[in-house]
Amino acid sequence: MTGDVLAGTPGVRVHEAAGGAGGPVEPSEIGPERFVNRELSWLDFADRVLDLAHDPSTPLLERAKFLAIFSTGMDEFFQVRVAGLKDQHAAGLRTRSPDGRTVSEQLRAVRARATDLVARASGIVVDELVPGLSDAGICVVDYADLDGVARDELRAIFDSEIFPVLTPLAVDPGHPFPYISNLSLNLAVLVADPVSGEQRFARVKVPPLLPRFVPLGDAVRFVLLEQVIAAHLDQLFPAMQIGAWHTFRVTRNADLDLDDGEADDLLEAVEVELRRRRFGRAVRLEVDESAGREVLGILERELELAPDDVYPTAGPLDLGQLWAIADLDRPDLHEPAWTPTTQPRLAPVGDEAVDLFAVVRERDVLVQHPYDSFASSVEAFISQAAADPDVLAIKQTLYRTSGDAPFVAALARAAEAGKQVAALVELTARFDEQRNIVWARQLEQAGVHVVYGVVGLKTHSKTALVVRREPDGIRRYCHIGTGNYNSGTARVYEDVGVLSCDPDLGADLTDLFNHLTGFSRPARTRSLVLAPERFRPWVLEQIAAEQAAGVDGWITIKVNGLTDPEVVDALYRASTAGARVDLVVRSVCALRPGVAGLSERISVRSIVGRFLEHSRIFRFGAPTQQVRALAASAPGIDRPESAPGARPARYFIGSADLMERNLDRRIEAIVPVRDVELCARLEEALELVLADDTHAWSLDASGAWRRVPTRRGIDAQRLLGELALERSRRRRASEIAG
Repeated sequence: MTGDVLAGTPGVRVHEAAGGAGGPVEPSEIGPERFVNRELSWLDFADRVLDLAHDPSTPLLERAKFLAIFSTGMDEFFQVRVAGLKDQHAAGLRTRSPDGRTVSEQLRAVRARATDLVARASGIVVDELVPGLSDAGICVVDYADLDGVARDELRAIFDSEIFPVLTPLAVDPGHPFPYISNLSLNLAVLVADPVSGEQRFARVKVPPLLPRFVPLGDAVRFVLLEQVIAAHLDQLFPAMQIGAWHTFRVTRNADLDLDDGEADDLLEAVEVELRRRRFGRAVRLEVDESAGREVLGILERELELAPDDVYPTAGPLDLGQLWAIADLDRPDLHEPAWTPTTQPRLAPVGDEAVDLFAVVRERDVLVQHPYDSFASSVEAFISQAAADPDVLAIKQTLYRTSGDAPFVAALARAAEAGKQVAALVELTARFDEQRNIVWARQLEQAGVHVVYGVVGLKTHSKTALVVRREPDGIRRYCHIGTGNYNSGTARVYEDVGVLSCDPDLGADLTDLFNHLTGFSRPARTRSLVLAPERFRPWVLEQIAAEQAAGVDGWITIKVNGLTDPEVVDALYRASTAGARVDLVVRSVCALRPGVAGLSERISVRSIVGRFLEHSRIFRFGAPTQQVRALAASAPGIDRPESAPGARPARYFIGSADLMERNLDRRIEAIVPVRDVELCARLEEALELVLADDTHAWSLDASGAWRRVPTRRGIDAQRLLGELALERSRRRRASEIAG
């Protein structure tokens, strides 16, 4: 094997360019260096989120929001990914990650990268956010800097609202070290008896149901709750000498461990595991950087953590609580509010509500949220079905639904009206388990047939089926999307979905729901591509077809994550055969683009902006001239010419990323989009995210992400919103003219 070491990536070697003496190289011959480590790739994504919090052009309260998103994401990363690595290490597993690292090597690399990210986040808060908020009239002040009047006000608040909730817990021979719940914020306090000189360690839990930012009477100044508590420790430990106090926070293993043997009653099994989650093994200790060795020693010993599990922090702990600041009513410090538009074909005519079923009978409808309204499309679809006397049955998957749960209410109304209603509630949707249990019980009480999916698989598909009696017989209406049935996230997640009454699609969804609710093997589909039975071979077949086309081949994929080694290698083969591969991967990507002789014709970019890019769109082949003519294009966008021998593009959307869990361990649904106007909408979205130079990052051969330089100022999210508004304006103008 010949090749050069990639710059900045020791140990990564590549073969000579394809077409040499030995022909195109087989990716597996290169070794594990061809992959980027999954855990480190996710931490790179967290860094890209932090970059938005650091960017001075981002409105101030949006910067607070991105810091909160970063912190919450890090919590989940440690609760699941790091916890999983620690479990492997404790079990003595010697398996290596696809990129060739041992578990110990991964833990060390994660530790180094996470330490840098925590320091960066703290610096943004202390040096940028807090001073910026102060300049804008929102002051997060230290208790030590308050005058006597403000301290008196806080003492009154402490006495009446905080003190009654607190429970100091001292550690001594009669009081063992208390249990520290997952992600709780605590004070570690050293307390001494002035008479005996005896010193004790005490823990005070910061009450999670009280506001983290305590407002003063002027409503523009806030003090951290832990500082208010610390200033009044003398009331918790009267007649004692208060020594040092430090904030700390523990992260525990929170991944559910469901044994197939418990699946006879999955609901009960999940409830048991949720209770166990509170007592999971500690995997991370966050503590303020001033904590001395005495306090650290106690915490490490009692929590059974090593020094490498400790993350000293300069700024406040638990930046996820910055949502309280980010939600302040200061429009001048937020992005301009975006109001979704009603998809033109679903817009009411005059004062009459649109007959959604009549619209879908005419032709399929594609919606892209949050640009197209979720309420007037997907919610209206289920709501109309629940109220329509001709609707006989409604079946829907619920993976993560929203707090107001309009879908739960609509399904309950439909069941109470006598319709056959079935809901597949995925109880094991991570960190939404408790909420989904509540919805499941509400639905059961309303008479809905509630099932919890297939043992050993997580149901991640976003599908709804409505069976309606019509003059010419029974007709089935479908919705298949890339996002959850969640009104809240639909306002901030970018997703696409299709409404259709295609008979083949309706038959496929009928078979899918019968498989999910009954006892059968998955049926052969007519239109849908389903995981885990068919998705992996289908993806590989589509890539192989473009590989066979050589320089005429073209693959464009937009997903949230790309980590599956088999799919990555297939994309490498397509590239070495001459096919063009354009990838838009929001977060984790294990593929190295731009490596000579391996991935020269592959580009990878990530869009991190105001809305979370969540849609999964697959295009194999080249867009036709008809599709391109119908796709709106922003000025300045270069449209690459299709190769003369390229096959016409096939477009698909669905719920699945290109990760092992989606390919092998989840029920996913991918649907073809054939209507030329709908294909043009998807092409429009793909062209814009591939041209974006405002919120885009590109991945290089070394595995490093770099901001795409802003030259033309193309903001895909802004332009997609403008295109939605323009479609709505054209519809109104047409109505007026008519």
